[in-house]
Amino acid sequence: MKDSSNKILPVGPLMKEHRLIERMIALLMREAKNLESGADLDAGFIKEAVDFMKTYADECHHGKEENILFRELAKKQLAQEHAGIMSQLVADHKYGRKTVKKFAEANALYEKGDKNARSEVLACLQALVKLYPQHIEKEDKRFFLPCMSYFNDKERDAMLAEFREFDQGLIHNKYRVKVEEREKVK
Repeated sequence: MKDSSNKILPVGPLMKEHRLIERMIALLMREAKNLESGADLDAGFIKEAVDFMKTYADECHHGKEENILFRELAKKQLAQEHAGIMSQLVADHKYGRKTVKKFAEANALYEKGDKNARSEVLACLQALVKLYPQHIEKEDKRFFLPCMSYFNDKERDAMLAEFREFDQGLIHNKYRVKVEEREKVK
């Protein structure tokens, strides 16, 4: 997404990330429909989906939104509408995190033989499939572009640079933490 002078807007990369998240949501929807029709749960796919939702959708995408875009917007005098939407978006992120956590826990129980956990996996799938299209539509159509008007070119460029830096550090931080956690295990 570019502005009228053909400069990339900070929301451009966020909107591009939405397209990949939408593709995962379509896969989650397919899995939910399979489960609703009585198919076996694909625990391997659910693990991959949980990793995607935790790492890509939450840490990477929501991380940039909350830790950079929303932080910078909080410094501005936002219109009541935009402040309200931002509050809703943060609540959506929290709900998504909680649901993905339940999703992972239910899948782990299912893998250990608890066939009753299948219904919780399905409920989580349905919740995520309901949440994300509405959430993305809210950001793409009602929030991202109007909020760019709060920033001048220098601020937008700085935000883009911070997004790039954030992305570069993400994978390194994730696996540094994993190694540190393992080092603590005796």
